[in-house]
Amino acid sequence: MATVSIVAWVHGMVQGVGFRFSTQHQATALGLTGYAKNLEDGSVEVVMCGEQEKVDQLLAWLKQGGPKHARVDRVLSEPTAPGNYSDFKIRY
Repeated sequence: MATVSIVAWVHGMVQGVGFRFSTQHQATALGLTGYAKNLEDGSVEVVMCGEQEKVDQLLAWLKQGGPKHARVDRVLSEPTAPGNYSDFKIRY
């Protein structure tokens, strides 16, 4: 299967609510690599790499609102160059 890489920016109430941890848990369960990182503007950047179907599942989860304490207002995404990730990490 082809490997794809997507970067997404998740806006809303997504910092301080366990968003990165929950995203890491979902991504790991799907077998994806990449990272989740808080940005200065209050959004979270998520880079996800793996099989198209699995990346689509994580992107759909993000768009549906992520963890229960988060509030996702919008998700912007675009293809990105594949990174050399061995697992899915939380970046600081």
